[in-house]
Amino acid sequence: MLVVAGCSGSSTRSAAAVHRVRKTHRTTTTTSTTTTTLAPSTSTSATTAPFDGLRPGDSGAAVTTLQARLAELSYDVSPDGQYSSATTQAVMAFQKVNGLGRDGVAGASTLAKLTSPVTPGALVGGGGATRVEVDVARQVLFFYKANALYRIVSVSTGSGERFCVDGRCATAVTPGGSYRVSGKVGGWQTGQLGRLYKPSYFNGNIAIHGALSVPGGPASHGCVRVPMNSADWIFGSLPVGTPVYVLNGSNAPAPFSDAPPPTEPPTLAPTIPPTQPPTTSTSTTTTSTSTSTPTTTAPPGP
Repeated sequence: MLVVAGCSGSSTRSAAAVHRVRKTHRTTTTTSTTTTTLAPSTSTSATTAPFDGLRPGDSGAAVTTLQARLAELSYDVSPDGQYSSATTQAVMAFQKVNGLGRDGVAGASTLAKLTSPVTPGALVGGGGATRVEVDVARQVLFFYKANALYRIVSVSTGSGERFCVDGRCATAVTPGGSYRVSGKVGGWQTGQLGRLYKPSYFNGNIAIHGALSVPGGPASHGCVRVPMNSADWIFGSLPVGTPVYVLNGSNAPAPFSDAPPPTEPPTLAPTIPPTQPPTTSTSTTTTSTSTSTPTTTAPPGP
């Protein structure tokens, strides 16, 4: 009798079975030893191949060349010769667009693809001179200025997993559709689901925001996470009303479909203090009177 337990890999055997195994082991000791001696030799030789490429922590002219090429292709990185997190995210965005492994490491296949990369086209023709296109399938954000591609940024959208908050449950999705930025918050904002850096809300409580963790695949509760090195300029380039298109995503409603958290008040026109007309004097041939006009407050602006 042989009983296998769950996923633990353990087993329970009868005394007779154990005896047979022990007997067999004593008679085949020499053959078993020979087999186990050869296996490590083959495995070791397969793992000693040298790494041919660039990875986080590297620095120098080769890194600068890599960064310059990525920047030329509109990926969000500045050539400084340091393979930092910003470079890792730019490499990951390039890998996503070009259908490569999403590890942020510029290995041989990634470096080779840089010589003949995919040139992404607009997903929404006539979508607006300044707009955002979020491709959920490829996990990238395309930012357009003056109707031309300005930057390609790696993102992480809804994970597709079920989650619960305060007794309410929902599925973490970033719904597809056409939206506009409806509210913004400068700096960090803490909500029920975590911290958001400079969120720009566009679909209820779903926002484009900076995050400390932007992995290669979907991982958020529904928001569009962007790397911290991209968060400031994206926030500054997304005024209220900017079109945001989410493509190749689920048609499910936003998680909870709540209104966004309180946002910064709109910028108001400067208040003009009310003026008081000067006291006027009306003269006639027979008498002189002084008429004072009462102070009035101007109504608030629209």
